[in-house]
Amino acid sequence: MGVLFFESKIGFIKITEDDGFITEIKLVNDVGKSIEVNENLIQAQNEIEEYLKKERKVFDLPIKLKGTDFQKKVWNELLKIPYGETDSYFDIAKNINKEKALRAVGTAIGKNPLLIVVPCHRVINKNGNLGGFACGLEVKKKLLKTENII
Repeated sequence: MGVLFFESKIGFIKITEDDGFITEIKLVNDVGKSIEVNENLIQAQNEIEEYLKKERKVFDLPIKLKGTDFQKKVWNELLKIPYGETDSYFDIAKNINKEKALRAVGTAIGKNPLLIVVPCHRVINKNGNLGGFACGLEVKKKLLKTENII
């Protein structure tokens, strides 16, 4: 298992790789010690940096989603939201046939283990308000501005 830390324009990012797959991308409070850095981790850092510089719209990383079946269903639905577009929490729930499980869908989105790559920042309220974001609304706004959504 490898771990890579780096500083980005949205804060310190930690990327975790396990058995050839990127399994976690998250914001952390500070840069830790990178261990067993490999080409998948370097590729992930490069692709995230390219995205943040508006040079990349699609990620080409080997990812593995770790979570419950329900969470994976929600996260896979997020992967369908194109760059520069948004979807609502209601739309995500409807698309997975769980219209009455809005709260559970929101909770699953909040537990997304692959920040940016699984674009939970592209999910907004049905009324157009930004809604919540596990990393804070300022980070969500920066990511949406990167894609010229706001």
